[in-house]
Amino acid sequence: MGRRDAQLLAALLVLGLCALAGSEKPSPCQCSRLSPHNRTNCGFPGITSDQCFDNGCCFNSSVTGVPWCFHPLPKQESDQCVMEVSDRRNCGYPGISPEECASRKCCFSNFIFEVPWCFFPKSVEDCHY
Repeated sequence: MGRRDAQLLAALLVLGLCALAGSEKPSPCQCSRLSPHNRTNCGFPGITSDQCFDNGCCFNSSVTGVPWCFHPLPKQESDQCVMEVSDRRNCGYPGISPEECASRKCCFSNFIFEVPWCFFPKSVEDCHY
């Protein structure tokens, strides 16, 4: 395989991975529960909402001075558990297991240190695009 073939193969792999990563539209909770000042840009000037959603990102143009196309909050097992870390209300104790947390009908996520891993869910009625 020559250098040109390797470059073409690398470009095709990158395009394929981008298509896979951006194919799923985020849930309303992943978008609406993110504070505008915490948005991370996911688009370009003039991007449409359809283009933004096609990239797996959120779109909201109601707030000026912040990105309108932005990365969503991380997906959780349930939309009730999607929230910013600062919104977590402790539902457990240090070292609680996922099973004990679930038995309390709470959410569990241990990806971020020094925040509650077991936390109360939120109603999904406030979620919207």
